[in-house]
Amino acid sequence: MLKTLFKGKADLYDLVTSLTVKQKSELFVLIDGALIVLSLAFSAFLFGEKFETSHTVTDGAVLTLFLVALGSAVSVLLRLPRIRLNAFESGGIKPTAILAMILAASGGVLNIVLDTPFPMALFIVFGMIFLISVVAIRNLMRNILLSIYRNANNRTRVIVYGAGQTGQQLAAALRTDDTIVLIAFVDDNPRLQSLTVSGAPVYAPSRLKELIANKSVDRVVLAMPSATPAVQARIGMRLRQLGCEVHSLPSFAELIKQKDLSKRSTPVSLEDLMGRNKLESELPKVADSYHARRILITGAGGSIGSELCRQLVACRPEKLVLLDHSELALYTIEKELLELDITQGIEIVPVLGSVCDPVLCAHVLENHGIEVVLHAAAYKHVPLVEKNQIAGLRNNVLGTKTIADAAFKADISRFILVSSDKAVRPTNVMGASKRLAELIVQDLATRAGNTRFSMVRFGNVLGSSGSVIPLFEEQIARGGPVTLTHNDVARYFMTISEAARLVLLAGSFARGGDLFVLDMGELVPINKLARQMIEGAGHTVMDKDNPDGEIEIVVTGLRPGEKLIEELLISPDMLTTPHPKILRAQEAYLSELEMANALKDLRAAIEIEDELAAKAVIHRWVEKTREATREPLQIS
Repeated sequence: MLKTLFKGKADLYDLVTSLTVKQKSELFVLIDGALIVLSLAFSAFLFGEKFETSHTVTDGAVLTLFLVALGSAVSVLLRLPRIRLNAFESGGIKPTAILAMILAASGGVLNIVLDTPFPMALFIVFGMIFLISVVAIRNLMRNILLSIYRNANNRTRVIVYGAGQTGQQLAAALRTDDTIVLIAFVDDNPRLQSLTVSGAPVYAPSRLKELIANKSVDRVVLAMPSATPAVQARIGMRLRQLGCEVHSLPSFAELIKQKDLSKRSTPVSLEDLMGRNKLESELPKVADSYHARRILITGAGGSIGSELCRQLVACRPEKLVLLDHSELALYTIEKELLELDITQGIEIVPVLGSVCDPVLCAHVLENHGIEVVLHAAAYKHVPLVEKNQIAGLRNNVLGTKTIADAAFKADISRFILVSSDKAVRPTNVMGASKRLAELIVQDLATRAGNTRFSMVRFGNVLGSSGSVIPLFEEQIARGGPVTLTHNDVARYFMTISEAARLVLLAGSFARGGDLFVLDMGELVPINKLARQMIEGAGHTVMDKDNPDGEIEIVVTGLRPGEKLIEELLISPDMLTTPHPKILRAQEAYLSELEMANALKDLRAAIEIEDELAAKAVIHRWVEKTREATREPLQIS
C-alpha cells in the first residue's frame, strides 16, 4: 500500500529519512491525540447500552478535548514523542502506562466535576485501550519503517552467530541502528533452532550458505565470546569461504570489566608489530603439485600440521590421511575439515597413532596408497623436552626414522620433513633431535629411488602452541608481569600460513636431499616485541624511566639449552630456487654406515632410559657434521 503512495521504494526511504526530529515528535503527538479520541469513543461504544438518552454531545466533546489537551502536554513532559521506535520496547512502555493512568484518573475526576453520567469503569477501560493502542501503533510503524529501510538496499544486512546472552544483547543494540538490519541468528544449540529470539529466527549452521545467498547478507558477527580463539578462527574461515565479511564480538560484560575502557582497545596486529608483509601472498601457488594426490600428514592436529591440512584441501587432493597421537587434536582438525564446504569430494581419513609405530606407518602408507608424506609430528617445546629427553629423542628421531623408512620402502613420490632453526648448532636436546632427524632424511635421500626426500627449516611461528606470543598475551591479559629470559634474546618469526606454504612449496621444488630455508627478514628482539605487545594492548611499560607504568617486564634468565640468537643455516653456501624468497642450503651429512651406527647407539640408550648415553650419541654424531665450523656443541 505504501508503495502505491510514492513512485518507488527510494521515494519512501527519502521521505522517512528527510523528517527532522521536531517533525517526528509533532507527528507522534498528533497520533497520540487521535488515539485518545478513538480509545474514548470505543470505550463509550462498549458501555453505550448503559447511557441515558439525556447525554448530550457537549458532555462528550468537553471531556474529549480536555483529555486530548492533557494527554498531549503530559506526553511531551514524559518525552514520549522523543523515544525512537527501535527503542520503544525497552524505554517507551513505562511512560506510556503512566500517561494512560493519568488520563484515566483525570477523565474520572472530570466526570465527577462536570456531573456527567459516564460510569467510572469506562475510564478504566479507556486507559487500558489507550495503552494497548499506543504500543500496537508504535510496533506497526516500526515494522513498516523497517520494511522501507530494508527495501532501500542501503543497510548492512547482518547474521549473528550465537543466540546466547551476548547475541541477544547485540540484537537489542542493533534495533536502535537505522544502518544495520538483523536478518537472523545462527546457533549450534538444537534447542534454539527454529525458535525466534529477540525478534529474529534462529537457524542451524548448516543453513548459513543458503541464508547468505538468499538474504544478501553482508556480514556475520560471531557473538560467542566463551568459544576459544581456535573455534572462532575455524568458523571465520568457513564463513569467509562463503564470501561473507566476518567480525568477532567480546561479551558486553567483558567490555566494562576493567576500570579504564581504554584498556579494551584492539591490540595492534602482530604481523604489523614485527614488520611481516604477509609473505604468503607473494609465494607461488602449489595446487598443481598436490591436486588429486593421496597425502599423509603426520602431527595433523598440531599448529603446523593443522594449517597444512587447511591449505591442502584448497588444492583438492584425492585423499587426506591425518595421523596424530592426540585424540583431541585429531578429532578437532577432522571436525573442522569436514565442516568446510571445500572438502566435499575429498576423502578425509583420521588415524589415531604414533609415528614410532612401524607396523602402523607401513599399514597406512600401503592401504591408502599414499603418494606424499608431510612429516610435521614432533615434540618442539624446548624446556619440556629438556625435562623429558628420552621421550623427545624417541619421538623426534626414531619417529622420523620409522615414517621415513616406511616411505622409502613404499616408494612414495615425496617426503617432506618439517624442521626447525633450533637444529642449527643446537644447544638443547630438542634442537639436536631435529638435526638428527634432518640427517636421517639426508641419508635416505642419497639412496632413494623414486622418492624425493626434502626438509624445510624455519624459525618461530606466530601463535603456535608453546610459542612466546600466546605466553605474552596471557601475561598481559592478567596484568603482568611479562617474563623475558634475557634482554638480548632475538628470534626470527613467521606466520603459520607462511610456514605451511613453505612446506608445500618444498615438496614442489624438491629434487632430493634438499634443505629449504625461507628468507625471514630481520631478527626480532624479544624485548622490543614484549614492549610493543604491552603498548598495543593499551597499557604502559613499567621500568626505571616510567615507574608508574602498568605492566613490568621481568628478566628470568636463559632456560636450559636456550640460545640468545637463533640461526637458520649451518653452511653459508646458498642456492637459489624458482622463488627469490626461498633458498636451498647445502650441508654436511653422515654416511649410511655412520648413520646406522648413530641410530644403533641412540636406540640402545633410549631402551634403557640412559640420558647420558643419549647425549653422548648427540655430541659424537651431530658434531661429526659440524667439524668444518670448529665450534663444539653446547648441549648441557
